[in-house]
Amino acid sequence: MAPSGVALAVAAAIGLSIAVAIALPTWLVSLARRDASLADRVWSAFIAAPSAFYVVSLGGDARAWVMLSITLAWALRLGVHVTTRNWGHGEDPRYQAIRARNQPGFGLKSLWLVFLLQAALGWVVSWPQLAASGGGRSAWTAWDTLGAAIAVGGLLIETIADAQLTRFRRAPGHRDRVLDTGLWRYSRHPNYFGECCVWWGLGLMAVSAGGVAVAWCLASPVLMTVLLLKVSGITLLEQDIGQRRPAYRDYIARTSAFIPWPPKRDGTR
Repeated sequence: MAPSGVALAVAAAIGLSIAVAIALPTWLVSLARRDASLADRVWSAFIAAPSAFYVVSLGGDARAWVMLSITLAWALRLGVHVTTRNWGHGEDPRYQAIRARNQPGFGLKSLWLVFLLQAALGWVVSWPQLAASGGGRSAWTAWDTLGAAIAVGGLLIETIADAQLTRFRRAPGHRDRVLDTGLWRYSRHPNYFGECCVWWGLGLMAVSAGGVAVAWCLASPVLMTVLLLKVSGITLLEQDIGQRRPAYRDYIARTSAFIPWPPKRDGTR
């Protein structure tokens, strides 16, 4: 029997509280270290912790546990990757820019501009797990198999892409070159493509569990896609990279921005 609407609302509220409870101490540490980019290190926890709570509190079925397993694997990989990548480098330049734009008093402002905002966004991204855990005990279908395959495939893609990028950045003289081999030959941001696949796959599984009544949970993959394409992802990263790395302009001309696709041989679009 599916949980009542009240039970889902209560679970959702507690899930948001869990995300906020992660954000607050991280914010305090960021004040001491003068590093608001610590938010990136706990971003995956904003999503995984509420997701785990939904399954445990609402008594999720096998589908919900499969979804949670994928989410936890995603969260562990991303958390470790971001932490090791940023370790010892101080505040990320993106956050330095945010800090400069919001002076004076950025320390206090960062509570809602960075930490509470990301906690709320992460909570929204966790909605497929809420929908699936509250969707009753419907049978596993081909849509679940497809969704799981998309999500796991996306996780593999972003894992491989990040590993290739890490190896490239460690190579001598990489600042004057462009990574255009491996998965990066077919997409300028294959890691972002893989990330979106994870959440669209989980969203598909959630809709399989609850039908059109839980279509609201698709706000999760839509939000993630918008963030990666238009907000903190491609648009932000590429706004001036062509000026800093002239070779990147040619890379843009021949390579798909997002969806992996064979590159243009003549550099035209």
